[in-house]
Amino acid sequence: MESIVAVAREIREAIFSTVPRDTEITKVDFEGPKVAIYTRRPQVFLENDGELVKKIAKTIKKRVIIRGDPEKRKSEKETEEVIEKLIPEEAGLKNVYFNDITGEVEIEVLFPEKVTQDALNAIFFETLWTPRVLRRPPVHSRTVKEIRDLYRASKQERIDFLKKLGYKVYRKPIFPTQMVRIVSLGAAREVGRSAILVQTPEANILMDAGLKPTGNGDELPLFDLPEFDVDDLDAVVITHAHLDHIGALPALFKHGYKGPVYMTEPTLHLAKLLLEDYVKVSEREGKDPLYSMRDVNSFILNTYTLTYGEVTDIAPEIRLTFYRAGHILGSAMIHLHIGDGLINIVYTGDVKYARTMLLDPAYNKFPRAEVLIIESTYGSKTDILPSEDDAKLELGKIVLETAQRNGIVLIPVLAVGRAQEVLLALLDLMKKQAIPQLPIFIEGMIDEVSAVHMTFPEYLSATIRGMIYNDENPFTSENIHVIRGEAREDVIEKKPAIILATSGMLTGGPVLDYLRMLADDENSSLVFVSYQVEGTLGRKILGGLRKITFSDPSGKAITKDLKMQVYRVEGFSGHSDRRQLEAFIRRMEPTPKTVILNHGETSKIDEFMRYLGSEWFKKKSGLSFEVRAPQNAESIRLV
Repeated sequence: MESIVAVAREIREAIFSTVPRDTEITKVDFEGPKVAIYTRRPQVFLENDGELVKKIAKTIKKRVIIRGDPEKRKSEKETEEVIEKLIPEEAGLKNVYFNDITGEVEIEVLFPEKVTQDALNAIFFETLWTPRVLRRPPVHSRTVKEIRDLYRASKQERIDFLKKLGYKVYRKPIFPTQMVRIVSLGAAREVGRSAILVQTPEANILMDAGLKPTGNGDELPLFDLPEFDVDDLDAVVITHAHLDHIGALPALFKHGYKGPVYMTEPTLHLAKLLLEDYVKVSEREGKDPLYSMRDVNSFILNTYTLTYGEVTDIAPEIRLTFYRAGHILGSAMIHLHIGDGLINIVYTGDVKYARTMLLDPAYNKFPRAEVLIIESTYGSKTDILPSEDDAKLELGKIVLETAQRNGIVLIPVLAVGRAQEVLLALLDLMKKQAIPQLPIFIEGMIDEVSAVHMTFPEYLSATIRGMIYNDENPFTSENIHVIRGEAREDVIEKKPAIILATSGMLTGGPVLDYLRMLADDENSSLVFVSYQVEGTLGRKILGGLRKITFSDPSGKAITKDLKMQVYRVEGFSGHSDRRQLEAFIRRMEPTPKTVILNHGETSKIDEFMRYLGSEWFKKKSGLSFEVRAPQNAESIRLV
């Protein structure tokens, strides 16, 4: 405790020795990893492009935020009048919410990009309330509303958490940072339950906390290893919202974790949606979920969101930066800067090094990077995926032939990412008259995920972003029909048609209802567009399984022969294929000294590892680095 107080005192003294006397600072406090300076004259700090703030941040080597002195703030009524005057009409002002504890005023508008920084500064200087602009979803999003309502209802709890976090992050190190190791808790030589523990003498950082989709008693990462103790965990950092990367996160809170979780803002919203759906589906199918909705809310209140490129201290001697991963909305690669230049780690999570309709490709230039931990889902030399354009044409051919047979095209999709990519492809095919104007039925969860996409267009490709900025909804059409559970039996009678339903690997969810009802219809088609993990029903069907056991609505087990036409359309994947993985490694700047492969089946990992270590690759690329592929429970000392 004494060291924490000493750090806070040193920071305050450094600030007061840096600023002019007329700044009228009234308080200095921690707000998460930021140092909050409260003042009666914020304009002194922010004039000249914030030169004084930059000077303070450079002096104390911490991120700084300026807040208005609460005693001098205008009333909420007066502030609303100022906001209405300064926010341009074309921005579409909708709501204003005040947080009297942090001094922030949230301004919900339809088009945040039309609000200038000059307008926000003017609001701040005139009212001493810190303005924060939020996009009001152009279509209703339950998820967005519930998260914002939760934060507003828990503002005291939230600020208490942020203060504790600040003191924990900026505590004085006891031990010198001279050793760094990683421990594979999951996704080593397998796909699923991604979790990597990064350890220094001073900190324990967990990168991802996923579940294994097969659910054969090995769902959770190896949290029972002696190296892992939830009480010693300093931070959890999440790459993206798929369950194999976030599915075990609430379980940590259930078992006592009270620390921070770092992710992008879109990932937070998608994670809430998918985790709550996991709980609901488990209960509906008679399974005992690993955690409750209360645990999901706990993780939300302990989440600190970051944008791409934003550098943040997360523990003594460790700084985090997110970079675009190109996999799904908000997906990020993790860059950890450890020690005073001791070592830098890049962990890709799931990565797509190619442009898609929905997203820009993964970023590949870093300030420093000695170690690269990269997914290898498609690590075999035979894992060459067609282009997205070719995949779209192949899908169009299947849809056309199925429609001519008066059948239904059933497409199992991941609700996040693949559903939106496939939906855009189908709408484009119809627009170009490559396929008939068929009804496309989607489950409500897919529609909700699309609404979250529209809330964060800055994370999407330039084309889709431009559509949303121009008040166009790329995910709607008169062909699209959102359905609820009670309508599924009616849907399969509306032939020909297309159905998009979760889950993408046939491990549960509404897609199994449709498959049960359509299984013996030889005129219909089952089209896989996502990677099918070993052991899942989807993988077994692709391997030739044609007798499938279902539970009917009464719970009775029934076995059906699968007579549907079965197709696998590759090219919509959010993962890099072998060529893209190699291209990312070859073009990464700087070249890593060590490459660690994970998130891939053993055969693919071994093949990719041999290739990267071969003389042929070294000669062709001009690169040479150590290649490792640990087992689960194995640790690697990096320094």
